[in-house]
Amino acid sequence: MSDPEDAPVFAHVDAITDAGEYRARASKPLRLPDGREIGALSEVPRLYVARAFARLSQAPVLPYATRLEMLAKAADLFENAVVEGQSIDDYLDLVSLCAGVPRAIAHASIAAIARTLRALPDTLAQEIPRGAVTDIDDPRVREGAAYWARQGRTLAVHASGNTPGVHALWPSALALGYSVAVRPSSREPFTPQRLVRAFREAGFTSHVALLPTDHDVADVLIEHADRALVYGGQAVVDKYAANPAVLTQGPGRSKTVVTDDVDWRDHLDTVAASVANLGGAACTCTTAVLVEGDAAEANAFASALADRLAELEVGKHRTELPQATARQLADHVERVGAGTTSFGRDDIVETVRPGTAVLHPVVRVAPDAKSPVLGVELPFACVWIAPFSRADGIAPLTSSLVVAAITEDMEFAQQLLDEPSITNVYIGAHTTTWMKPGVPHDGYLSEHLMRTKGVIR
Repeated sequence: MSDPEDAPVFAHVDAITDAGEYRARASKPLRLPDGREIGALSEVPRLYVARAFARLSQAPVLPYATRLEMLAKAADLFENAVVEGQSIDDYLDLVSLCAGVPRAIAHASIAAIARTLRALPDTLAQEIPRGAVTDIDDPRVREGAAYWARQGRTLAVHASGNTPGVHALWPSALALGYSVAVRPSSREPFTPQRLVRAFREAGFTSHVALLPTDHDVADVLIEHADRALVYGGQAVVDKYAANPAVLTQGPGRSKTVVTDDVDWRDHLDTVAASVANLGGAACTCTTAVLVEGDAAEANAFASALADRLAELEVGKHRTELPQATARQLADHVERVGAGTTSFGRDDIVETVRPGTAVLHPVVRVAPDAKSPVLGVELPFACVWIAPFSRADGIAPLTSSLVVAAITEDMEFAQQLLDEPSITNVYIGAHTTTWMKPGVPHDGYLSEHLMRTKGVIR
């Protein structure tokens, strides 16, 4: 059922707790990008959230080995099984039709989430400090040791809906012994719904909850949780900046830099994939490319990149949006991109059916690497290019989730690694969207959830 004309008649996403699924009196419509209503998202009240957290905080902490076994079982259920009457094809239809996420991206995200769950034993083993123990019966405790301990019992997650893959991160909290409540995005609530159902069927019946709420009640989850993981824009990051219990996942502003000791022509496919992977909507997608050389070199690169993106026909794999939203984004590009030079297609909005459009890639060259536009991140393939000189330092590359450095200069790469505001550095021909289980995305989540305690017996 991939044709929008065959959209499901009604797809309700309800709250899920240890008491089962609950349909609230209040709800928010779930719509296709063209505006047709296909379902509703329950919105539970404050009291329901408070009572759910009271029970989550009392859930028994299961043995570590048991938790890992249950997570592996949940991975199989999530990826392959019929869960609460929903097949994997039914799930893919909902994600691709309602959220507008290309089916291929949704399917790849399922595999990535399941792969991450199965890799948790190895991942968590890497995260634990080398000198720490996880069991009071460890012989090292007799001489005194560091104990790897939770900083709380409950985690609240305010999820985003840009790609299903964001839900690969928070399940590690279950492995660490936390109980987790997820507030799903109204754009794409289907992935956390399926995950929570799979976790419950695997045995986490009292340790995980789905708590959809309206915006007024959203902060109640954070008030009741010991720790929180919150996705959002810069305003969300600023809102929680002073709260050490909240880990924010904000704009990525990921960048690629190509130095003049390599030929950028050999790396166009890598850069194009960095821009267009995951529909261009992920925080790891390249927002800006700095090309060492003068303005003519940056223009030549931008022209070639625009041609390569067109050759890849990435428009066929773009996220579908309401036509009005697509036009608003196109107008926003024109406003923030004033003074930049455009390469590629002039009209980036393409109507794919009445009321629904996709956005073709934007490639624009800024006057220099200090242009503020290099930090403008948009939820589709939009990339800003600028000329760059290593002699000017790494300031234009700071405050980035990922910097992909296509360079042979290891001293330059070391500067990037040593810069605190750059989270990840990929050296050589790697996309900014590269990920691997066990390699941190924005640090390890356990850095936020766990601590060491001294122990001796």
